[in-house]
Amino acid sequence: MDPSRISLRAFRLSDVDNFLNWATDDKVTRYLRWNTISSREEASSYLEKVAIPQPYRRSICLDDHSIGYVSIKPGSGDDKTRARVGYAIGAEYWGQGITTTALKMAVAADAFSVFEGLVRLEALVEVENVGSQRVLEKVGFLKEGLLRKYGFCKGEIRDMIVYSFLSTDMIK
Repeated sequence: MDPSRISLRAFRLSDVDNFLNWATDDKVTRYLRWNTISSREEASSYLEKVAIPQPYRRSICLDDHSIGYVSIKPGSGDDKTRARVGYAIGAEYWGQGITTTALKMAVAADAFSVFEGLVRLEALVEVENVGSQRVLEKVGFLKEGLLRKYGFCKGEIRDMIVYSFLSTDMIK
């Protein structure tokens, strides 16, 4: 994939149809905390009330068409030195290096400059989500360990692997 075709930008309400293309897919939302979107109205509401207001939730765009997202959510209070990273992309784009490129862009250009005092990015990945683990490792995140029965998602308590990237680390 030509990296010049990939960009990150804020979500817009006009992204609703592109958002529907991947947010209605159970394969894409399987490991996300939010449920699969089921209607255009629900998608529009999600963009307006969740995606757009967040300090850092960027649309992963291919030729300026929304195909996924990257988010960085800083902690509050004393936890402002660390932030959680999340991402998803439409299944038709899996395995093309797009998510890796987008995450590198978010980490290199934005993460440590947008959030003052941030020194650590964290990502929690379910053990079964091998593709996501590969993305993090290709960016330069370090696998720190297994958190047993740590994450609650869609009615189940799941084992998670924690990854980190420090402000002093180098992107691969």
